[in-house]
Amino acid sequence: MKIRKVLRNRSSRRETILALGAVGVTALVGCGSVGEAGQVTTGGTPGASGAGGASAGASGGSDNAGGGSGASSAATSGSGGTAVGEGGGGGAGGAAGSDAGSGGAAGAGGSSAIDAGAISCVVKPQQTEGPYFVDERLNRSDIRSDPGTAAVSPGAQLRLVLGIYRVDGRACVPIENALIDLWQCDALGVYSDVRDGGGLFDTRGKKFLRGYQLTKDGRVEFITIYPGWYPGRTVHIHFKIRTNAAAAQGDEFTSQLYFEESMTDEVHALAPYNTKGRRTTMNTDDGIFRQGGTQLILPVTKVAQGYATRFDLGLMIA
Repeated sequence: MKIRKVLRNRSSRRETILALGAVGVTALVGCGSVGEAGQVTTGGTPGASGAGGASAGASGGSDNAGGGSGASSAATSGSGGTAVGEGGGGGAGGAAGSDAGSGGAAGAGGSSAIDAGAISCVVKPQQTEGPYFVDERLNRSDIRSDPGTAAVSPGAQLRLVLGIYRVDGRACVPIENALIDLWQCDALGVYSDVRDGGGLFDTRGKKFLRGYQLTKDGRVEFITIYPGWYPGRTVHIHFKIRTNAAAAQGDEFTSQLYFEESMTDEVHALAPYNTKGRRTTMNTDDGIFRQGGTQLILPVTKVAQGYATRFDLGLMIA
């Protein structure tokens, strides 16, 4: 299998930019699945903030649910997918995991290794970045507001904890200072800082529901909202992992997170989601979800302040 070099200094609306020339394969595997190799994209230097926004096509774009063609850099090079893991067992931050309702018994504590069996990781797929990624460089945990106006995106609060681990033999070692980007649409299906090619919205200059965190003890935490929907896609959140964002080249993994239909029905019955009507695309109707999305469903639970979830990812980096 081959992967291609990714240039991180790319235009804000582009999917992964592929340069000529293949490089060595780097594998990601679930913590409980050492040896089941996929791949991770090798990237270059990160670009500057996408201050001017971006323009994205609404039809035929990489985030279109019909989208076998927009699958990811790995899929573009014909390789299949990569591997990540869903959390359920031991968490990197014990208390945070238990509050989310899906963390396990023991926390990792510092940078100590965790036995691979303590995290219920299985192989997961890489998925398309989509047309709405903007490298904003907004270092923040609570991504709900627009920094320019301080306006907070309305919707059901969602606390999302991600655990990022490197698989080392039979141990899972928390990865320190990995840059984790998160971006999504608001309760009415609108992304910030992009112009939709189909004329649905133009939000250039706004930066709501975007941000990044650096891992500490292998963990990041975001406060966001439960996403809304837009035509052609099921409900989802995008994320990107860059294990060494400051380096000229670094390992990069991009995918999406999904929700159980029953949970979405519950949340979308609330305001402001219910002002848009019932979504037109379910998980099984979404061509991108069908490329392994069942392995990327978040275990969401209801908590005092909205909803919470945790998802652990095991990376094996060659």
